This record gives sequence, C-alpha cells and structure tokens, in this order.
Amino acid sequence: MTFTDSATEHPADPEPTGADRFVLPLVVRIERAAPPARTDALETAARAVLTLLADPRTVAETGAWHKRVRLWEELQIRKVVRRARGAEWRRAQPLEGITVAGSSAEVRVFPPVPLDGWPKELARLQVSGTELDDPKPPVAPDPGTPVLWLNPEVEMSAGKAMAQAGHGAQLAWWQLEAAGRTAWQQAGFPLAVRPARDGAHWAQLTGSGLPVVRDAGFTEVAPGSCTVVAEHPALRTAG
Repeated sequence: MTFTDSATEHPADPEPTGADRFVLPLVVRIERAAPPARTDALETAARAVLTLLADPRTVAETGAWHKRVRLWEELQIRKVVRRARGAEWRRAQPLEGITVAGSSAEVRVFPPVPLDGWPKELARLQVSGTELDDPKPPVAPDPGTPVLWLNPEVEMSAGKAMAQAGHGAQLAWWQLEAAGRTAWQQAGFPLAVRPARDGAHWAQLTGSGLPVVRDAGFTEVAPGSCTVVAEHPALRTAG
C-alpha cells in the first residue's frame, strides 16, 4: 500500500482529487500563560493518534469512525495540527473526538474530515503559532520505551513535528502484530520523542529496517525528507 503526504514509505502515487482527500485534525491547547513543553506536546500528539486508531469506534467495522479512518488511510494519512486557547479550546470539546493529556500538554484528536470540509469550530483555528520550547532538556528514555527519533538535521515547528511524530507512531502501530498492539495499548501507549544523537545515529536508524516517515513536502520540509524513525522494541525483535 502506498501512502501520500507527510507519511510515506514508498514514492507517492498521483495525489487524490480534493473531493477524495481526508485529513486528521489534531488540536493542541496553547494558553498564553502556560504553554506546554515542546517534547510533551509531541509525545501527547503521538499518543492521541494511537488512541484514535485503537478506539472501538475506529476498529470495529460497525464503528462510527471506521469507514472514514479506512478511507483516510487508503488515500493518505495527512495530519494537520492547529492550536486553540480559552474559548476556542472549549468550543472544540463537544465535537466528536478524544482529548489526551500529557504532563503539560493537552491534544484533542478528531476522526478524519474532508480536506475542504472542516467543522467551523476547527476551521477557524490557526496553524501558525505552535512555537514551543522545552524548559529543560528531556531526559533519556527509559529502557524498553518505544522511541520516535527525529532527524537532527531537519528543523520543524512544533506543530509540524507533532504531525510527524503522529505519523511515526502510526507506522509503528501498523507494523506491530496484534499482541504487540494490545500490549502497547494496555500499557497506555508509553513512548518518547527525541532527536537522534547525531548524523551517525540517524544513519544507523534509517538503515535498520524500522518504519521511516518520509515527508511529501507540502509544508516546511523538502519532499522526500526522512523526518522520523519509529523504534519499538517489538519491531526490533521481529527484525
């Protein structure tokens, strides 16, 4: 299967028409007085994507989200991150979706919507303004924790990196066996997002056979750029 947009494992097929395209909305809460830490926002976005993929409304063939998610996955797995605060955030809550909280971040993920048919409560939200920082450098991940490694040579806004982390988590989810998925879900989707240590580490990761996110170049980075490698212990074992 070939996936277009910001998460491809193979060269992109011709892009679907606008009428066929779906997008997965992610909204991060960024209050002026207390913005979330960047790494926590990235990790929370990745867990939000996994939570939606594992939700019964997605998994069950009779689930309310099943058909939309399948169509979105078959055509492209494009994700768009927007920010909200105050009343904007409160207006987004009644829409069908799932809010996932991290240590400092809150991200609400919504089932896929037509690219040109966003609900008005989400369409008015801004894509820009997701510049976030880490108050202190993140600690090394605990042994055995799935890690979404970021390309240390590619600069991305926090919003773009959140979408890329979500792509990486999704590729790992697809490659896991059913038992691995269940175990990850039951553990609460533990994961870490970290930049690769250096160029040599990144080269090792991209050549390891683990899932790699290649960006289609719609925003911020050049087409074909490798942005994330998803390292899950079960995938290392399987390899």
